[in-house]
Amino acid sequence: MFKSLNVDDKTSNSMSSSLEAEKVKCLIIGSGPAGYTAAIYAARANLNPVMVEGLQPGGQLTTTTEVENFPGYPKGITGPEMMEDLKAQAIRFGTDVRWGLAVKVDFSGTIHKVWIDDKKLIEAEAVIIATGATAKYLGIDDEKKYTGSGVSACATCDGFFYRGKNVAVVGGGDTAAEEAIYLAGLVNKVYLIVRRNELRASKVMQDRVLRIKNIEVLWEHQTKGLIGNGVVEGAVLWMKKGTPEEKETTIKIDGFFLAIGHQPNSDFVKDFIDTDEVGYIKTVPGTSKTNVQGIFACGDVQDSIYRQAVTAAGSGCMAAIDAERYLSDKHSKLLI
Repeated sequence: MFKSLNVDDKTSNSMSSSLEAEKVKCLIIGSGPAGYTAAIYAARANLNPVMVEGLQPGGQLTTTTEVENFPGYPKGITGPEMMEDLKAQAIRFGTDVRWGLAVKVDFSGTIHKVWIDDKKLIEAEAVIIATGATAKYLGIDDEKKYTGSGVSACATCDGFFYRGKNVAVVGGGDTAAEEAIYLAGLVNKVYLIVRRNELRASKVMQDRVLRIKNIEVLWEHQTKGLIGNGVVEGAVLWMKKGTPEEKETTIKIDGFFLAIGHQPNSDFVKDFIDTDEVGYIKTVPGTSKTNVQGIFACGDVQDSIYRQAVTAAGSGCMAAIDAERYLSDKHSKLLI
């Protein structure tokens, strides 16, 4: 996780003058499948990458108990174990992995400045942003209590574990509709918990949801809490909360999927890097290049569509190759 820090020009100049800058060839901000893969490729290309891991080293997969859809692990692997494998591989090839939080950047010049924890200034020729995205949660205590034990924010990642069981999906937009449709092909029944009396999803997605027999839409319902002995066994809901018809009801489920959106961790670079209305970093199609030369983005911070470990890893590879080619071209021009 990464945060933005509002620092005025005077404070920024003061920070720059008071901190001795460390100069590096390639800086990777963020870890996870994208960051670690970028580090592996960058290190093997002799870019001597420095990685700043962020508040959640390993990214979102560190909260996932089982990963069964990443190539190379036929028996599956836990998310934390997989991230440790990727990290070890990055270190093996020479990546300097550090704990730290990027709080401010200045990408206005050819040398890119990144402040870490208000204590260190790194000046890099190339920067790879791999800060990921954070799933939005409802904010109830039970979400944390049952994380990895029935609560998930990724149906594609975890739906397989609920084959033949009952699950609930929270949300009313296209993402929720897509998750519900995907899960309906795996599970016994899907409850789609919708706060309003209508779906916000596109008309096409609405029609698909309403046609599938094992999806039951619970209109005007909100989640009060989850119940279960160690794992999710049910959800307690409010129906028509705040109205004279308010009523509490319980549904029996084994999985609880959040589909109310993701927030890209891009706030700290928005003054320099183009993003869409949600905050996903815009990249040149088919590349990891941003609107600033020498700045590249990979993984979920720039991917609003797939958000999978394997696609994140692939984009991390792209970012490292793009960075290596950028630096090679830059240094070649200096020799002319």
